[in-house]
Amino acid sequence: MGNKDFTSILKLDLNQSIRTKGFWIYSLLFGGFVAYMFVSGITESQIIGFVGLGRLLVTFMQVCMVIIPIYVLITVVRSIVGDKENNVMEYMLSLPISFSSFYWGKFFSKFIVIYTPLLFSLILAIVWGEIINLDIPWEFFWLYSALLAAMVFCFLGIGMFISVYTHSQELAVSSAFIIWLILVAFLDLLLMGMMLKLRMNPDVVIGIGMLNPLQVFRVGVLVLFDPKLTTMGPAAYYILDTVSRTTFIIFSIVYPILLGYLFALFGVRRFKRKDIL
Repeated sequence: MGNKDFTSILKLDLNQSIRTKGFWIYSLLFGGFVAYMFVSGITESQIIGFVGLGRLLVTFMQVCMVIIPIYVLITVVRSIVGDKENNVMEYMLSLPISFSSFYWGKFFSKFIVIYTPLLFSLILAIVWGEIINLDIPWEFFWLYSALLAAMVFCFLGIGMFISVYTHSQELAVSSAFIIWLILVAFLDLLLMGMMLKLRMNPDVVIGIGMLNPLQVFRVGVLVLFDPKLTTMGPAAYYILDTVSRTTFIIFSIVYPILLGYLFALFGVRRFKRKDIL
């Protein structure tokens, strides 16, 4: 990857993304949601002993788990195949820019554009908490910042993989939506249903569940919020009996990043070897 080529593509894609209305709507949506939670008094409510900013941050993360994966997929799957359909790629690749630089430049540009508003929303919550003299749960802030980065990176890699392998934007969006539905379906309820219906080994069922990045993200959020995972029911006992809390926190950050990077590598390999025009 040429550093100059990579930087040029990164800056170009960032400038294009920042000039779009979608980026500002997305940014205001999450910033406004944090503001709304303060106004609604959620920091004064209590759940399992947690109150204040900790309560707000957990609610924010639960919302992110629903919205961010599908938003990342729908946004990113259009990047490569969209440039191809609009004949933008034919022009870009006529310049002395390597395929790898083009691919990774767009990849990290999308990561910055998607992750920055989320991080800013968390920082906004911390700053406002300082202003109104709330206790600042720094452990929550650092873990949730890392979890959000890992989740965005994971689905960004999957999205770029889909964008390279599909031949139209419609097919790319449909594929992204189907993958998201499958991941949502294989959360706790379906896993527990499989275990009861098929009388499967619980370790196998929970192991399958932990391959789902959405499930890993959800448990990672709850591990810090609820160290005993009492809100997760039977699955909690198998997880806690297998690994320690610290080990799972590390896993919940590292695994999605590795999964996203693996899909991104498969994507760039295809991108460099196939006639993309």
